[in-house]
Amino acid sequence: MTETEVLSILREFLWAAALISTPLLGTALFVGIVVGLLQALTSIQEMTLTFVPKIAVMLIVFFLSSGYMARVCLSLFNEQVLPVIAQ
Repeated sequence: MTETEVLSILREFLWAAALISTPLLGTALFVGIVVGLLQALTSIQEMTLTFVPKIAVMLIVFFLSSGYMARVCLSLFNEQVLPVIAQ
């Protein structure tokens, strides 16, 4: 296995990690902005108010997008790992 192949596989793994984390990070960003705006509008400065809605919505998004995450992982495994093992 050459250095170019290793770097190519590493690039694919990093890209897959970005694809897998996008739904959760996007959800956390969106909910954080909405809760922050609500806190600013109502002058409520409760720290736990930011965490509970984020965790609840992120759990829902995780369960809804787990099939997508599994497909990304499986395609990465089938395209990158199996050919290396077969050598």
